[in-house]
Amino acid sequence: MNENIYFIEKRVATKNLAIGKTVYGERLLQFEGDEYREWDPYRSKFAAAIRKGLKQIPIKQKMHVLYLGAASGTTASHVSDLVGPEGIVYCVEFSPRAMRDLLRVCENRSNMIPILADARFPETYRMFIGPVDVIYQDVAQPAQAIILVDNAKLFLKNRGFTMLAIKARSIDSSKEISKIFSEEIDILKENGFIVEENIESLKPFDKDHCMVIGQLIS
Repeated sequence: MNENIYFIEKRVATKNLAIGKTVYGERLLQFEGDEYREWDPYRSKFAAAIRKGLKQIPIKQKMHVLYLGAASGTTASHVSDLVGPEGIVYCVEFSPRAMRDLLRVCENRSNMIPILADARFPETYRMFIGPVDVIYQDVAQPAQAIILVDNAKLFLKNRGFTMLAIKARSIDSSKEISKIFSEEIDILKENGFIVEENIESLKPFDKDHCMVIGQLIS
């Protein structure tokens, strides 16, 4: 477990890289002389997966992380806490409106690098990103596993990890949820990933979502 994560009762928090500052109105907590930010599972699928029993958190201190679908920076800021001041979080976001909010978050976090780009076309931002240890993806697109695979081919180190938040209803609005999840996971397996862990439901924090932890082995 990452030492920058703090558990108190059923709450999850990350050690605050930007002391005294919040990102989305989260509570600040003090523990053994350090400041932590409460991590809201209703605002973050990563936190929801932890609350649902996620055993393996592949993001550690000093790692380089590619975050696809960073939006306004809520979860990305907690990833920034996890990697610490010696890590890097490359934050790819397609929406200019969300990017404006993301830029404000990055002003207080020197380890976050905002990139305005479409995650479906990783070749358009490859000049900004080096090899990464982990890819975290949360995008509302139909071909979610393919997007992850395409980015992994360019950026992910061998034996690197992926965290894929699958949004079933962005893929198909009528198909059975479990079938959508299964098909996306099969795409990962067909492209050299082993599935380390699968949180099959993020309810009650998010519906029609799952969180899949994979590792690139070829």
